[in-house]
Amino acid sequence: MKRRKGRGPFRAKMFSEPNYKGRNKGGFPPTYRNRQEEDDGDIAMNDTHESFRPRFNPYDRGGKRRDDRLGKHRAPLHGGPPRDLAQHQDRGPAGDDRKAWFKISIPYGKKYEKTWLLTLLQNACKVPFTAVGYHIEHNQAHFYVEGSETARALRKISRSLTDRENFKIAILTRATAAPPQMESKDMKPEEVEHFKRCMEKRYDGAHQALDMKSLRSDPDLIANKIDFILGRKSYMQAMLKIIKDNVPELLSLDVSNNKLYRLDDMEELPLKAPNLKILNLSQNMLRSDRELDKVKGLKLEELWLDGNPLCDTFRDQTSYISAVRERFPKLLRLDGHELPPPITFDIETPTTLPPSKGSYLVSEEIKVLILRFLQQYYACYDSQDRQGLLNVYHEEARCSLSIPANVAQGPNRGSLGEYTKDSRNLKKVRDQTLRFKLLKHKCLNVVGFLNELPKTQHDLNSFVVDVTAQTITLLSFVVNGIFKEVEDQSVSVVRGFSRIFVAVPGSDGGLLLVNDQLFIRTASTEEIRKAFVTPAPTPSSSPVPVIAPVPQDMVQAFSSFSGMNLEWSQKCLLDNAWDFEQAAQIFLKLKSEGKIPEIAFMK
Repeated sequence: MKRRKGRGPFRAKMFSEPNYKGRNKGGFPPTYRNRQEEDDGDIAMNDTHESFRPRFNPYDRGGKRRDDRLGKHRAPLHGGPPRDLAQHQDRGPAGDDRKAWFKISIPYGKKYEKTWLLTLLQNACKVPFTAVGYHIEHNQAHFYVEGSETARALRKISRSLTDRENFKIAILTRATAAPPQMESKDMKPEEVEHFKRCMEKRYDGAHQALDMKSLRSDPDLIANKIDFILGRKSYMQAMLKIIKDNVPELLSLDVSNNKLYRLDDMEELPLKAPNLKILNLSQNMLRSDRELDKVKGLKLEELWLDGNPLCDTFRDQTSYISAVRERFPKLLRLDGHELPPPITFDIETPTTLPPSKGSYLVSEEIKVLILRFLQQYYACYDSQDRQGLLNVYHEEARCSLSIPANVAQGPNRGSLGEYTKDSRNLKKVRDQTLRFKLLKHKCLNVVGFLNELPKTQHDLNSFVVDVTAQTITLLSFVVNGIFKEVEDQSVSVVRGFSRIFVAVPGSDGGLLLVNDQLFIRTASTEEIRKAFVTPAPTPSSSPVPVIAPVPQDMVQAFSSFSGMNLEWSQKCLLDNAWDFEQAAQIFLKLKSEGKIPEIAFMK
């Protein structure tokens, strides 16, 4: 028997062949217009390419080459959309490939039963998808899918499937806006109420279990003509909210056979049902075990995954169990089978951070030097005129200020708006010219900049000081603490700060700052509660005095008199300008009022 040219042994009948029953009256083949509608080439992508094009006549003198008439949208060799246009179709109207919507059309899809057709496509498509808005228009079946990857996967299987009559099934794709039923993301109140009643009937209070299996086939929902697709974000969120509001003690949840192909919308399940021990995800469309990462916060003891494509991706049972138990270490049963007991340790992981340590000042000598410097520095900084700081900055000093990158903006008390214009936070300031401008250089510029900042009062008792580097010629230390702005007496705003000082020895034995980096933030509730509990020394408007040797004999004598350690004895004397009698009176007064902390007496 003579084989027809171009026909293989497994090739199905084509619409254009002579024995096709859909030939026009009189036995003639379909016209060009009809063939264009029947072809699977995804040509009908926009209005431009849906218009009728006359047949090319190769003998027409005035005719042009077909490629010239098509322009840059040159057709590929074997039909289908033009090359450039096919790439363009994978982008949605807003240019977002992943979240774009695509309309899928099946020519002559009217003759197919919906469930049969969708099952056929879902089994053949490599990317799982949910068909939204299935409907028949003329002779074609239409539905919508989300994501260009899904659309490409469907187009790849076009004409690779055949129906019961051995005709090939063509699949056309076109980027489109969101389908009408997806425009409203929130459920209507009456839908929520139906959903709540449905969940109430499916809840087993004795076992604290909720059975949401095969939700779309629920008789009550069908009777009310409500189509709930649990794979949609709005429905899943509604279910989780109802669980949180009504049964937060839920122990078992069954969402099997709901065509779930991802678990993004279930990420809040560990928060909504923290006591959940049993989760049934069987008979869904989960293709990767990575989907389990989105619910691994659950402390599951039993999990069902059978019937999902991901179960076929493992080479053996051991690797399957290992991958699941990596997400749920306390799992005891998987797909109804008992698992070996998990390896656990009796020692519980600490849930709280250890208490923070105090200041780190290397040695007693460095400690005295830094504390004396800070007393004098902030006495001037908190005064009305900060010009006295000229004595403590090196001629080539540099200074910068930063605030958190995600800080609130605006005039409210919690914001740091007044510092925003001077912030040099490198996460926010990308421009190199602006970075250079915000870095203050030279002593006069540094002090001038500091003098323009809001007037402050620092709580010296909140200071925590850590030495980060120390050599013979350099000292670097970090100061953490709180302060309040005092320009507006009616409002007292407490702030937190961290300040990095880099200093070199001065000619008079003191410290000269070569680098000053100030970071200002919003104070925590605990910091505000503890702020200024102990009276701070009165700021002085005089310049920072030249650092002189500490009179150790006086400090030792005051320590013997007061019973305080040397650090606090020196602090009390320094606050009272080294007047022993005045310092003693202040000490007795504060002690009688119980305002001296116990740390002052620790030696």
